[in-house]
Amino acid sequence: MNWITLLRSLQCDFIKRLTSGSLLHCETEGYYSELTIISGERLKILREFCWQMAEKYKRAMPVRTVFINNLKGKLGEEVIKERLADLITEVDYDKKFGGDGKVDFTLTDNSSIGIAVKSRHGSIDKVRWSISSEEVQKNTVVVCILIQEEVNEAQSEYHLFLAGFLPTSMIKLKTGKISFGIEQILYGGGLQCYLEQLDAHNQVSPQYKPESAVNDALLTNNEDFNWFYVKLGDECFRKGEYEGAVNAYNEALKVNHDDIDIYYKRGCAYYNLEDYEQAIHDYNQVLKFNPDFPSIYHKLGNIHYYLGNYDGAIEDYTLAIKINSYDSTAYKNRAYVRSKIGDYQGAIEDYTQAIKISPDNASQNLDQANQNRNELDYYHNNSLENSQDADSYRNRAKFRYDLGDYQGAIQDYTQVIILDPHDFNAYHCRGNVRFDLGDYEAAIQDYSQALGINPYDADAFYQRGNTRYLLKDKSGAIEDFRKATDLYQKKGNFTQHKNVQERILELEIEDSLDILNF
Repeated sequence: MNWITLLRSLQCDFIKRLTSGSLLHCETEGYYSELTIISGERLKILREFCWQMAEKYKRAMPVRTVFINNLKGKLGEEVIKERLADLITEVDYDKKFGGDGKVDFTLTDNSSIGIAVKSRHGSIDKVRWSISSEEVQKNTVVVCILIQEEVNEAQSEYHLFLAGFLPTSMIKLKTGKISFGIEQILYGGGLQCYLEQLDAHNQVSPQYKPESAVNDALLTNNEDFNWFYVKLGDECFRKGEYEGAVNAYNEALKVNHDDIDIYYKRGCAYYNLEDYEQAIHDYNQVLKFNPDFPSIYHKLGNIHYYLGNYDGAIEDYTLAIKINSYDSTAYKNRAYVRSKIGDYQGAIEDYTQAIKISPDNASQNLDQANQNRNELDYYHNNSLENSQDADSYRNRAKFRYDLGDYQGAIQDYTQVIILDPHDFNAYHCRGNVRFDLGDYEAAIQDYSQALGINPYDADAFYQRGNTRYLLKDKSGAIEDFRKATDLYQKKGNFTQHKNVQERILELEIEDSLDILNF
């Protein structure tokens, strides 16, 4: 697959998403975006310029025609300037007649590479852009902009799509004009890489013409060509287009089949596609050259865990720890897997080690969690890696409780509360442990703290009601049970609703009997 085939494949996907409205929208200047929105003060300035142009040349053609033609052109140019930023020259706002002109931009560092921008409004299946033979000769690339709204004097906002581009070297035209539709142009995400590649090649070989540079730099297997595919793959990966990323990295590896960075990137793309066999193959290729690559062992551990190979996952996390004994995430991951196979003591030891490494540095763990997004937690509701150090204490508390170490569990839940005083669940769980120890007064205090943070915790009301009953506070118990039953009913938990209602009835009968006995 060559670069043109790849960009046409991505263009087909873009057209489908354009129809459904699922487009990449990035407002940061210099970054690629399929959608650009122009409105407000920015649009007002554009309009003022176009009205000045219309007034200046009203004798040559109708004012409205001049205004609309200029506005179409400038909207498109604003999109390209926003996307390419300092790579290209500024938008030309000199008040001269001629609309776009023959060359709308050049590269900042190379004026011989011209860019023509064509803006059109129309339906996806019918819209066409055109370019003249003179423009083909003067420009290296033509960029196509699709305007969603009809351009007129009153429109308050425009949604502009970077529909794609064409190198003029691909256009064989000696006279006249040629027109083309959206399915015939290349995906716009490759535009910046393409221009940067041309610029880099021309600075090395300035005697080449742009058309010659395209053929030499992009149509042969050399290091520059490899760089182009890697950049394209990185762009696809960043947008979540993992199949496109794999295709681009495949082409890059044809040029340099020993580049472990590309194997790693392709492995990550396969990982996100859940093609674990290919991901493992690429990660192993990296390990052949660099066996001390802890992030790969993290990913291999996650894959083996997801595939149910718990022993393999533990082995991978252990290798990550051998490389970096301060890797708290690896300890937490291994602890979680150990708990899955019933090795609670091993899990406690690993959580303890994770706590020693980062006892209270929540921001560090937040960064770590962000770096490990799309990892094992993605498949398990973030149950393995979390953004808070409190998680290690919380998990260890659970295991200590299961092993009958109630005092250890209380200590860990207390530490969770110190790290996050608004963690109502920690208060609730510590209340449960204190209840099991028979420390009912302390348990009631914890349930009350939990309910102060979350007054919709039906279980906490129920547990506090049970505790109050054991302390002979029947009226308090009935009050809590009634609140619990209301919340269970609202949540649709009809089984618990029925059970608590029966409990209330039992207590009311007890009160009646007490009165009779008296």
